[in-house]
Amino acid sequence: MLQEALREIHRGTAEVIDSQGIQELLKAYFDEGKTYTVKAGFDPTAPDLHLGHTVLLQKLAIFQKYGAKVQFLIGDFTAQIGDPSGKSATRKTLSAFEVQENAKSYEEQIFKILDPLKTEVVFNSQWINQLGASGMLTLTTTFNVARMLERDDFDKRHKSGISISISEFIYPLLQGYDSVHLKSDIEIGGTDQKFNLLMGRHLQRAYEIGKEQSVLMMPILEGLDGVQKMSKSLNNYIGVADEPNDMFGKILSVSDELMWRYYELLSAKTLDEIAVLKNGVSEGSLHPKSVKEELALEITARFHSRELARAAKDEFDKVHSNNQIPSEIDEYSFDEKIWIAKALVDCNLTPSTSQARRDIKQGAVKINQKKVDDEQLQLESGEYILQVGKRKFAKLKVN
Repeated sequence: MLQEALREIHRGTAEVIDSQGIQELLKAYFDEGKTYTVKAGFDPTAPDLHLGHTVLLQKLAIFQKYGAKVQFLIGDFTAQIGDPSGKSATRKTLSAFEVQENAKSYEEQIFKILDPLKTEVVFNSQWINQLGASGMLTLTTTFNVARMLERDDFDKRHKSGISISISEFIYPLLQGYDSVHLKSDIEIGGTDQKFNLLMGRHLQRAYEIGKEQSVLMMPILEGLDGVQKMSKSLNNYIGVADEPNDMFGKILSVSDELMWRYYELLSAKTLDEIAVLKNGVSEGSLHPKSVKEELALEITARFHSRELARAAKDEFDKVHSNNQIPSEIDEYSFDEKIWIAKALVDCNLTPSTSQARRDIKQGAVKINQKKVDDEQLQLESGEYILQVGKRKFAKLKVN
């Protein structure tokens, strides 16, 4: 049982520091029923989580399965500074109101994956606000500027003459201090968080709390393009709050190669179960599309329900396999004739008229299921079904 737990915990990890410490915590759980704590911090800088965030949530759920109490830390204080990890410039700060609103959204979303009975939601403003000036000065004496500049993103900005604010130096110290206050046994995070995660170990030593947390790092999940990390700003993300049809369709749009990455990092299937699917595809007994549909059904059901996931699949088959119009599409009305490119923009099918013209040139635009090749087309009075690509539809009425 111990080896099985270790295998699942190490699954998909990029790096583990003090793996022996994790093994000892698990052994104490199996032998004595002794629980332990696993911390993961999330700065509520946006209202919704995407599947990239859930890589960590999935790992936390695995730890809960094997005796852990999760410390889900919402960085309501640190979010107002902004994590400098991987940034080439100082981040824009958020207001306290924005942070609070986003934090509420996080609490609603995480329990679609985590067991609420084994989860403690904590806010770091509770103890950071109590530090005061004296406590903050003491914290800054635990680390020096030379070591802070060893951090890769700080080093690059310093050498390039790009500004680094003092608050950005403070950020990793505050994240590390979270581990001091919570006395965490393990902390997990993405590979871009390595400096901050190690700070927790350093400060636990400096404050002599009697332990040093183990650190487990997960890789950054690629977005739908398979290249860049999943990000709302890059528009390559699958949001936890996406509608079932959108979520299902987006997952099916990933490449066959990227599908296995998603299986490893997002699926609740065991490694052995995934290996069976992989062998089936390589031997030709399973079609990649059917395996991808299975993943799409699993993830959509996780954040919605089995019924809605199945309905999303039926709708997808209706539109894409049978070339039918979706059951529900947005409707728009205009009082005079309209240029096709502007119609695509006003119906929220494309972000700009220049992109609309490119889509038309590439044969991606259809009206009433027939391809459009005239960039200057004027839509006179009548009703039209506009389509861009495979998933974007709108009903347009010109009076």
